[in-house]
Amino acid sequence: MPTARKPAAKPAARSAAAPDAGRATARADRKRATDPGERLGLHSDWDWALHLPLHYLDETRLTPIAALRDGVGAVVQACVRRAEVGGGRRQLRVVVDDDSGSLELRFFHFYPNWSRQYAVGKALRIRGEPRRGLYGFEMVHPSCRVATPDAPLPQRLTAVYPSAAGISQDWLRAAVAAALRRLDLSECLPDELLRRHALPPIGPSLRLLHAPPPDTVLAELEARTHPAWRRIKFDELLAQQMAQQLARARRATLRAWAMPTGDGQLAQRLRQALPFTPTASQDACTAEIVADLQRAQPMHRLLQGDVGSGKTVVAALAAAHALDAGFQCALMAPTDILAGQHLRKLAEWLQPLGVGVAWLRGAQKPRERAAELARAASGEAGLVVGTHAVIQDSVRFARLGLAIVDEQHRFGVAQRLQLRAKGGEREPHLLMMSATPIPRTLAMALFGDLDVSTIAGMPPGRTPVRTRVFDEARRDAVIARVSEQIAEGRQAYWVCPLIEEGDSELRAAEAAYAELQGALGEHAAWVGLLHGRLPAARKAEVMDDFAAGRLRLLVATTVIEVGVDVPAATLMVVEHAERFGLSQLHQLRGRVGRGGGASECLLLFAAPLSATARARLQALRDSADGFELANRDLELRGPGELLGRRQSGLQALRHADLAHDADLVEHARDAAAWLLQHAPQAARAHLERWLGGGVDWLAA
Repeated sequence: MPTARKPAAKPAARSAAAPDAGRATARADRKRATDPGERLGLHSDWDWALHLPLHYLDETRLTPIAALRDGVGAVVQACVRRAEVGGGRRQLRVVVDDDSGSLELRFFHFYPNWSRQYAVGKALRIRGEPRRGLYGFEMVHPSCRVATPDAPLPQRLTAVYPSAAGISQDWLRAAVAAALRRLDLSECLPDELLRRHALPPIGPSLRLLHAPPPDTVLAELEARTHPAWRRIKFDELLAQQMAQQLARARRATLRAWAMPTGDGQLAQRLRQALPFTPTASQDACTAEIVADLQRAQPMHRLLQGDVGSGKTVVAALAAAHALDAGFQCALMAPTDILAGQHLRKLAEWLQPLGVGVAWLRGAQKPRERAAELARAASGEAGLVVGTHAVIQDSVRFARLGLAIVDEQHRFGVAQRLQLRAKGGEREPHLLMMSATPIPRTLAMALFGDLDVSTIAGMPPGRTPVRTRVFDEARRDAVIARVSEQIAEGRQAYWVCPLIEEGDSELRAAEAAYAELQGALGEHAAWVGLLHGRLPAARKAEVMDDFAAGRLRLLVATTVIEVGVDVPAATLMVVEHAERFGLSQLHQLRGRVGRGGGASECLLLFAAPLSATARARLQALRDSADGFELANRDLELRGPGELLGRRQSGLQALRHADLAHDADLVEHARDAAAWLLQHAPQAARAHLERWLGGGVDWLAA
């Protein structure tokens, strides 16, 4: 049974510390493997109380067999009249009846002794979904238990909980009930706040959700719209919002280097050297970042924008401001391809202005790496660009003032902390960038501790991309379109979801590469292959060849999803598009349409399509607005799939649904600010109840 949260006891001192530690670890591992609560991640009584049902069974009334309806779950009480094993497919068939009629039970998976358990004359209480067969109603693998004719019926709907192998529902119900009996379910939120948001008390809400009375509207429970569910979701969001606001307040106590504007010569020279004029939206975002850099409080800002909206330009202008003030900048990206793309652009813009740029990546020769490390440590390199290699222990900076993280959701908290630690005696300012537009609700819920700058609109020169959808049966027509484009001197991408054959339903990149080489015949040498398992040097060579036009068709996995900028590429083909998320498809489509030529995105799918996949492809065909598509993706797949889980130490939301609870997010944000200011003790009690005091949001 679960126990209340208690402080860990201090271990007794022993001389044989290492062996004892090993035995303790082994015991803990055995406990985790066998204890149901540990297996489900439930450690305290509150954890158990918040382990809420997936759905409910109505066992409060019996249905006569004659009143059963096809496909409608019911509970009947009947006596066994016959039980036998047989049939073309070996099965246990049990015939039961009551005063109104008979019903056949079928079991295709059973143990030999089951036929003895269903002895003639035994009374059973049977729960299942009846289906009309040739000879009347039947149930396949119903739940059965022995019952006396006068056995009382439950007075509550029966909860069905999330579980794991070997953990029965009866055991879970008993464990939850025991935890609820031990808990103090008194209210910790002020009455004023509950009245303002029309919320029921927490104790009755939890008791109702675990054991609803028979007159509760089942549809409201299972749709999670019942007032009791609304209270639980509000409380979860309230704890999250308070944690984020506390993180913001704690971060305000840290110190960073203030970067006054100074003469701004480098930033001005950079603007003059750019081959284009930044848009008004880019300038507005740059101004917000520069205002943060001028303060002695560390910036913690997210810069977001649609595909191709020009985030790199804003990052370069921010870096120029920091460099003007005498500080170094570090830019970290998750892949060699994306980091290399940033390197080429930033070096092209900044090196002619006298800025030293260093390059750090995993696959680097020792002599080259040592030289780059020395340039970063001495300050000769004002800008250091790289992958995870930037945060390795051997990397030192002379005076790091600004850290930029691209595609920030692909990095964990520990990695971002390592980069921030490179600032030495003061925190560097942190600018995070995302090419996945974030819906407003999601930004409030998951990034409430950040300031957000959004680049609206697109810079001049981006051409609309025509999006078309093709069944796999028309694959030859798509290949012909690719051949036609290549013959005319244009460039194209062909994206596949796998590297090699591992799933018979998916065509791998290597197979597509061979197929397309054959289709191009004498021009097969124009086809290149790019995927994550290639050595870094080979990936760089392939990308250089494609960017230079030596390759005209690049067959790739999703390593080209972000950051790849080849203006001459005008055609994108995505194979098995139904397997990709909407935001990911939008990112892939954004690799074309970067030059002046008309561009196309062709989506190949394998029939039959699910309703969700069909809605996803239709949304992409009908819209080019990344923010609109992000909202649709949030509805279709949820926040975890849209952004990747934010590895902050705070578990993902278990009860609130960000796609449908936008109003609750706003209420919780306002309530969190009010509670922290006017009822700090209640705020602490609520955080302890939901988070256990174990989350450090400052580390996020």
